Amino acid sequence: MRKESSGYGLAAYSDSGDLIDLLVGSEGTLVLIVGLELRLTPAFAATASVLGAFASLDDAVIGAGGARDAGASACELLDRTFLDVARRGGAPVPVPESVEAVLLAEVEGASAEEVGERARDLAAAFRRAGAGDVILALDEATEAAMWELRHAASPILSRLDPALKSMQFIEDGCVPPERLADYVRGVRAALERQGIRGVIFGHAGDAHVHVNPLVDLRDARWREKVDALLGDVTALSASLGGTLAGEHGDGRLRAPLLPRVWPAATLERFAAVKRAFDPAGLLNPGAKVAVPGERAVDRVKYDPTLPALPAPARAALARVERERAYARSRLELLEEAAASAARPLDSPSSPA
Repeated sequence: MRKESSGYGLAAYSDSGDLIDLLVGSEGTLVLIVGLELRLTPAFAATASVLGAFASLDDAVIGAGGARDAGASACELLDRTFLDVARRGGAPVPVPESVEAVLLAEVEGASAEEVGERARDLAAAFRRAGAGDVILALDEATEAAMWELRHAASPILSRLDPALKSMQFIEDGCVPPERLADYVRGVRAALERQGIRGVIFGHAGDAHVHVNPLVDLRDARWREKVDALLGDVTALSASLGGTLAGEHGDGRLRAPLLPRVWPAATLERFAAVKRAFDPAGLLNPGAKVAVPGERAVDRVKYDPTLPALPAPARAALARVERERAYARSRLELLEEAAASAARPLDSPSSPA
């Protein structure tokens, strides 16, 4: 696999002997990190993008391989479930409704001429893989418009019927690249078995899939269905040699599922690492190493019977979804929302 953030980085640490490799991705379960030194890489001077529309998932997987071979810096998969939601929300979707999947890929380089040539090579690779429609974006404005399709779903999902919750609990699966189509088809089937709609997209170049199930909280069995869906997708991932966490980590949600994916001996090594660094179990308990007897679904917090979030927190989270401000500090957003709530109505800086 091209990505793995589940468990502790034992393999990397074993190879390097560098403690950093063990601590990266440990999710606050081993140490408190009080300072970091980062190395920055200069951005490329130019980019170009290519959109390819495919009639089958298998062709899209071949196209993603072509994007990897062409050195694409990004290659995103938009499944038909994603395209359907985008259309219903009024987003411009520049491909026919019969399309099964879209790939959006980007190339980088030192000049417009270089990226233009690389984009044309990538477009040819998409056509060889079976793409029916191929669109090139060779200037900044056209690129921005093309990538707006990738960002269309989150704001639309936030405006759905309030009883339908877009839940992120099977949102991080990653499989070997050649099994990507099998994984997407399997996730679709698992959603259908539970009668749950879903939106599927992800990083095709890494065979890393994000899934947003749309769960109806009016259904008295919704938590039972979520638990079954978690189990089905976990089994699917294990059968394909994949991981539950390509980049988001395990947390408390996936920790109870790790015995279904990792061998018992590996799980004991994870527990031994945890005991060595945190013998009292004070650091982020329940993440990475599960609390005995806890189910994954116990950590799914959407429930109409639970107390509502404070208004400033609701406003901050709504802003994250509306503005796609995922790179911003949640604390910063909460502080801004709290300051806005406390500001007098006649304040000059209050919004009109």
